[in-house]
Amino acid sequence: MQSCRSCRRLRSFIRASENVRLFLSGWKFFFLALMGVLSACGNGDTLESFGGPTMGSTYSIKYVRHAGLPAPDEVRVKVEQILADIDRQMSTYRSDSDIERFNQLPANHCQKMPAPVLELVRVGEQLAVQSDGSYDLTVEPLLNLWGFGPQARGEKIPTAEALAEARKRVGHQHLRIEGDRLCKDAAVEVDFDSIAAGYAVDTIAASLEAMGIHDYLAEATGELKASGKKPDGSPWRIALEEPRDDQQVAERIITVDGYGVSTSGDYRNYFEQGGRRFSHTFDALTGAPVSHTLASVTVIHPSVLMADGLSTLLLILGPQRGWDYAEKHDVGAFFVIRADTGFVTRSNHAFERLSGKKTE
Repeated sequence: MQSCRSCRRLRSFIRASENVRLFLSGWKFFFLALMGVLSACGNGDTLESFGGPTMGSTYSIKYVRHAGLPAPDEVRVKVEQILADIDRQMSTYRSDSDIERFNQLPANHCQKMPAPVLELVRVGEQLAVQSDGSYDLTVEPLLNLWGFGPQARGEKIPTAEALAEARKRVGHQHLRIEGDRLCKDAAVEVDFDSIAAGYAVDTIAASLEAMGIHDYLAEATGELKASGKKPDGSPWRIALEEPRDDQQVAERIITVDGYGVSTSGDYRNYFEQGGRRFSHTFDALTGAPVSHTLASVTVIHPSVLMADGLSTLLLILGPQRGWDYAEKHDVGAFFVIRADTGFVTRSNHAFERLSGKKTE
């Protein structure tokens, strides 16, 4: 979508226990300290942990295994089946996925789609309307043209003619849902990059809950949801890091119970030309990368799917329009803004209210 999934995510580290600290840089976890993946308490509960590759990035699951709960191998099978299903339905990097087969259709055609795909199209339409079209699921031709998409042929500033041609194939208004079919009246291409991982985490969290697992931290490509507590009774703590490459500095530490967290940033995937930086985050209205001073946005929301999409939307809108949107729609948001002396941060009341609060 507006951003490259494998590169766009926050640099943050997640303290899942006192003994394990994971550092998330763009799209992968780096083990800074590993003194035991399992941490035990006197009551016999253990912190189980596993992970693997997904969506060109990684996923990680941690859960407290109380008596009678399933072993990690059993949980892993269910989690990886969920991820495989989503990949088969939504990946733009495999020609046989449901969405990629739709993308190859010409204008004025429809295709039967699985329910999750239609759900994400509806969410994308909602966000597009609320952002006056700046957020759009159909920007893949622009991503490819500028050198960021799955069919990109090198990073470059496109000509005005090429940009005008690509924009003919962009626009959420060209999509419609008819029953269980997705239809288009122009040769648009759908990219779920900004919301698929959030949907995956929501689905995984629901599966964990169905298995009786209520104390967990589930993460995919940087989108995460935490519920309950660690074996020692302390909350899950998440450190949001400054958007910089030279050193690891925690900007803010939050506790989360029952909420999803997503961060979008413009600093992990870009190219420079003529003294200008061109980010992978696009405004569909202009057809070009954003050029404001907002470096990253973290959103807290009960739905990781919505947190995922909203963090991208706010990043596109920028430091003022994004702030106004968050205030109008009561979106918990934490902004990191570039300044002459480094970074300044700004969080709204909704963010302060939600960080550390348990859902009812």
